[in-house]
Amino acid sequence: MSQDSKVKTTESSPPAPSKARKLLPVLDPSGDYYYWWLNTMVFPVMYNLIIIVCRACFPDLQHSYLVAWLVLDYTSDLLYLLDIVVRFHTGFLDQGILVVDKGRISSRYVRTWSFLLDLASLMPTDAAYVQLGLHTPMLRLNRFLRVPRLFEAFDRTETRTAYPNAFRITKLMLYIFVVIHWNSCLYFALSRYLGFGRDAWVYPDPAQPGFERLRRQYLYSFYFSTLILTTVGDTPLPAREEEYLFMVGDFLLAVMGFATIMGSMSSVIYNMNTADAAFYPDHALVKKYMKQQHVNRRLERRVIDWYQHLQINKKMTNEVAILQHLPERLRAEVAVSVHLSTLSRVQIFQNCEASLLEELVLKLQPQTYSPGEYVCRKGDIGREMYIIREGQLAVVADDGVTQYAVLGAGLYFGEISIINIKGNMSGNRRTANIKSLGYSDLFCLSKEDLREVLSEYPQAQVVMEEKGREILLKMNKLDVNAEAAEIALQEATESRLRGLDQQLDDLQTKFARLLAELESSALKIAYRIERLEWQTREWPMPEELAEADDEGEPGEGTSQDGEGRSAQEGPPDPE
Repeated sequence: MSQDSKVKTTESSPPAPSKARKLLPVLDPSGDYYYWWLNTMVFPVMYNLIIIVCRACFPDLQHSYLVAWLVLDYTSDLLYLLDIVVRFHTGFLDQGILVVDKGRISSRYVRTWSFLLDLASLMPTDAAYVQLGLHTPMLRLNRFLRVPRLFEAFDRTETRTAYPNAFRITKLMLYIFVVIHWNSCLYFALSRYLGFGRDAWVYPDPAQPGFERLRRQYLYSFYFSTLILTTVGDTPLPAREEEYLFMVGDFLLAVMGFATIMGSMSSVIYNMNTADAAFYPDHALVKKYMKQQHVNRRLERRVIDWYQHLQINKKMTNEVAILQHLPERLRAEVAVSVHLSTLSRVQIFQNCEASLLEELVLKLQPQTYSPGEYVCRKGDIGREMYIIREGQLAVVADDGVTQYAVLGAGLYFGEISIINIKGNMSGNRRTANIKSLGYSDLFCLSKEDLREVLSEYPQAQVVMEEKGREILLKMNKLDVNAEAAEIALQEATESRLRGLDQQLDDLQTKFARLLAELESSALKIAYRIERLEWQTREWPMPEELAEADDEGEPGEGTSQDGEGRSAQEGPPDPE
């Protein structure tokens, strides 16, 4: 029985850690849960940032709602404590991989300044309430040390929101409100220190009717601070040194605040203009060009109407430039999610490989046509095909009035002209006039882009050509005899190419053999020349022979025989 119990306990022990992990999972710092927790932390941080200083400077506010303040204080402390727990369970990236080991997360967190600030913000300074009383909220000023979490939450929200410029303006207004709020609280506290009603600059005596109310005290202080910080003027002149110092500090703060506001607003406006320029083409340059070239008013009006249509209806014509900074794979996924359904409607692209469609989607160029504008005319060379995304187009006669058919959203045309199909009776010429009835949004796919993509997918090219051939057969525009002749010509050409390749290989083999023989002959000649040089090296010079004949010295034969013997030895054979 004891052994069975041991086995059971060992088998039941592993689920415990997994339950703990489920209760306290590791958060991804770029995930949704962490983002919403940051947004939750905005409330306790903003509460401490705004309310504590207000309670410290307006005693009536502290005394009137003491119980509510205590509940909110310790609720925010609880959230601060939970935030530390969340920090211990927030992963980090190491070489691009999320670390989920809680030991590494904890050791990394405790070595940062954030951990020290978080601990300091939760120091039990409230214990001094025992000696100083409950009406001393200044003891909680250390809660301001959690402000970095507020900035982090704002940064995350700015990157996630669909309206970042509006959020920047809202954030700027919030900062302005906090500064004016703090300044108004300090103004009221200084007025109380100097004495209410002692001069025109301080807050009036609360004994006067209406000035004893808490709401009036705060609004008057806020209004007075707004006048100072906005440098509007119309404020009483200071009469004491403390008042002068307060005014000088506020003026310096106002100058810095004005510069910050102007810089932030300029940045927001610049970002908005940059975004508009990236999404929509700049019409100012085109308008200036038309005026300088004296373009007629009717054509100028059409161009302006086209730009106006793009701006009003938020049409984009440069999607490639907008997505150019994304990684190629991510850019393809975005384009697929937006345009794949449109491309899959085209018959020749149906049942193609997913990777092929992804590459084709990146090649689609959005185009917008004005009412009455021709997309193509009969007889034009077809270099692209079109897919109708929105709007209506008409197939019209040469007079431009008679309509044969109306094409709507989801239809396409010109797909045959961008595929080289043998036996196509129309060639690559347009066979109809296509005119836009209203404003029409089309996707354009050029022949060059399709050829570039199909070069990597030969099997898909064969399938597409077969589908195009079937379409031409249904339209009675495929010359079977011409197709067979082209196929035979292509086979003959390929046969000749194979023969030329074989002849080229034979010539290369012969050339290599001749080159080897040439190298061998050159080596033999070099060796023979070297032997001759060795044989002639010790021959007597002509002057020496003449002197020997004149003197008639004996032993010539001996020397000559010696020379002959030495010459016959020759150079050593090269190894």
